[in-house]
Amino acid sequence: MNNKNTYIVCFGEILWDIFPDGEKAGGAPFNAAYHIKKMGIEVKMLSRIGNDELGKKLTDRMKGWGITTSYIQEDLEHPTSTVLAKIDEHHEASYEIINHVAWDYIEFLPEHEKLVSEAEAFIFGSLSARNEKTRETLLKLLKSAKLKVFDVNFRPPFIDVDLIRQLLHHADIVKMNKSEMRQIMEFLGKEYKSEEETAAFIQKHFDIREIILTKGSKGARYFTGDTHYDFAAVPIEIADTVGSGDAFLSGFISKRILGGSPEEMMNNAVSLGAWITSKYGACPGYDLQEFEAFKNKQTGIPGKQ
Repeated sequence: MNNKNTYIVCFGEILWDIFPDGEKAGGAPFNAAYHIKKMGIEVKMLSRIGNDELGKKLTDRMKGWGITTSYIQEDLEHPTSTVLAKIDEHHEASYEIINHVAWDYIEFLPEHEKLVSEAEAFIFGSLSARNEKTRETLLKLLKSAKLKVFDVNFRPPFIDVDLIRQLLHHADIVKMNKSEMRQIMEFLGKEYKSEEETAAFIQKHFDIREIILTKGSKGARYFTGDTHYDFAAVPIEIADTVGSGDAFLSGFISKRILGGSPEEMMNNAVSLGAWITSKYGACPGYDLQEFEAFKNKQTGIPGKQ
């Protein structure tokens, strides 16, 4: 594959997380875009900001990261998104997500069809589709995407069961954590038994090719067809867990579209997730060489089951 013409589209929320010690650029697809770019893959972020100072700061941040702002819309009525974030004593983040912000109103434009159809992957989540306008745009874009990557990423109170079902039916690859896996079974009125049985049921029910299950300190699993791969967590000292799942997905998909083996994809994923967990914030400064050095120190060969 020619890397020069290879790119991924990340769709959805772009915002400022307001922490007690200051603000940080965030939003799951925005974090993913940052790390995909760090992995050496071009990325296009499709979102919407307000006509305000916080919006300008986000586009300045993107330019600094080398990510095009061509697909960031400007909203004259709704503000740039902010989220009130707190970190607890276990380094876990909780969020109060303000409603009716610019990314709730992402417009579908004719040029988006070409953008999405020519992308190697299209990454989306459920939060961005909480309101009707962006939901309509997302559902139109999913018709054009050739590899649809659904990062479940539940954010209460914005969990719409019918929407989750609809998005799962569209997805080719789904990333979820253990809690989200259990919640999906609950939504379907099914009993949760084991990770293997649940993954197989979800794959069959929604016709999903691949499921990535993240389990924090217990590692991760990759289910593809009838095969699954188990990966141990990389031992690190936790700074915070903000954005670790987004980094994990970026590590996976950047290898996936370049034709990496399951072992290479998941090794990149668990290593990048750990690397970011060992640092403060979702998008800390680093370069690919630093990360590769960290990854190469890790041992432990995962097993195919």
